[in-house]
Amino acid sequence: MELDTIARDIEEALKPGPMLDVHTHLDATHLTARGLHDVLLYHMVISDLVSAGCPDRGRLTEAPSDEEARVRIECALPFLPGIANTSCAWGLRIILEHLFAWREPVTAANWRDLDGVIRERAREKGRAREIQVKAGIQRSCTELWRRHDGGADAMLQYSLEWAFFGRAQWGEFDTALWELEKAWSEGAPAAPAPIGPDAARPVPSRTIRSVADVHRALDAYVDAIPSNVLGTAQHISTDIDFQPVDEPAMASALRRRPRAGRQERDVYASYIMEEFFKRLEARKPEVMFQFSLGAEPLPAETASRLSQATLASLAEIVARHPGIRFQCYLSSAHANQTLCTIARELPNFSLAGYWWHNFFPTFIERVIRERLDMLSAARQVGFFSDAYTMEWSYAKALIVRRMLSRVLADKVIQGQYDTTSALAVAREILFESPRRLMGMQPA
Repeated sequence: MELDTIARDIEEALKPGPMLDVHTHLDATHLTARGLHDVLLYHMVISDLVSAGCPDRGRLTEAPSDEEARVRIECALPFLPGIANTSCAWGLRIILEHLFAWREPVTAANWRDLDGVIRERAREKGRAREIQVKAGIQRSCTELWRRHDGGADAMLQYSLEWAFFGRAQWGEFDTALWELEKAWSEGAPAAPAPIGPDAARPVPSRTIRSVADVHRALDAYVDAIPSNVLGTAQHISTDIDFQPVDEPAMASALRRRPRAGRQERDVYASYIMEEFFKRLEARKPEVMFQFSLGAEPLPAETASRLSQATLASLAEIVARHPGIRFQCYLSSAHANQTLCTIARELPNFSLAGYWWHNFFPTFIERVIRERLDMLSAARQVGFFSDAYTMEWSYAKALIVRRMLSRVLADKVIQGQYDTTSALAVAREILFESPRRLMGMQPA
């Protein structure tokens, strides 16, 4: 009872914020849900539905038609009772109750009414900012291409999620080369390629045929990073053996591209990543290298996997480039202790939040508890939502505050903190650290 009382008091004290959301996919043209589909079919909920037997596995398209939204919602509805136990379903209920005053189960008989309510609220001027304030979030960071005309700059700051040089794709072995070719062909920051084997892979207008082409493409990529970018969000795959690669080895691997396999994949990614880091460190040291870790492709979506060899390679990369600020989004809870020990000793490395397969209350609480015991609050960021709408940013902010409050309350009871210092720790990891580490600013 004492734990619950203290936790409630801490959570209440944290409600006004402030928080900074360091990684989202919010789009300036539709910051809030456009309809029920944007809430109900968030990709994490889709994975829950798949586990309950729903046959629709894919994500919604970027701008779904009314017909696509209708078909997908009606396919999902029979499986909603089967996911009532999950924390994503809890997040969904939080959104519907707190933001739309909707407390009924969503059914075939009423979903159109709820959809109408959500669409009507989306048309309200200032609705996005209202939800952001209610969440206690002062500002959110999203992908640069989602900035559009800059109309939401007062609420948003930006990261460059463009090319992924260290990401593995299911059944591909030249992903790093193709990602670089895509960016080189586009010439200016654009939307990233989606993950998954069904993603279209158009033929770029520029092709990498030599090591010199790699250098020219990377020069162009780094030069194209605009000044309003805080970080460049990428991924480091555990399937790739990151290794020292010289120019002759890279040239030889390029000649084998038509029959590339795992060995060539590792050479391409290792060489391109290292050359990218050299340029970032020399030319754009103000840009943080943010990266995700521990989610690897399946035929649809990803699963949490991470090897110790990857963590060793990561430590070597971070140590080799002290002029780059690295920040990790972790999706594999078992690696949290190792990453904390790396961050304790390498001053250019920090940890942020609970990404994808870690964003469940059990793992959020575990990760918070371990990090607060092992790592300075100045080297960890306590929240990011990874949300596509402000509604999901709100739900995730509430869940994180609740889990953080439980951890802090337990530490107050055991005498590690008093209430004042617990609240100070919360402010540090939710607000001060992202402001200092990333350069995020309140609106």
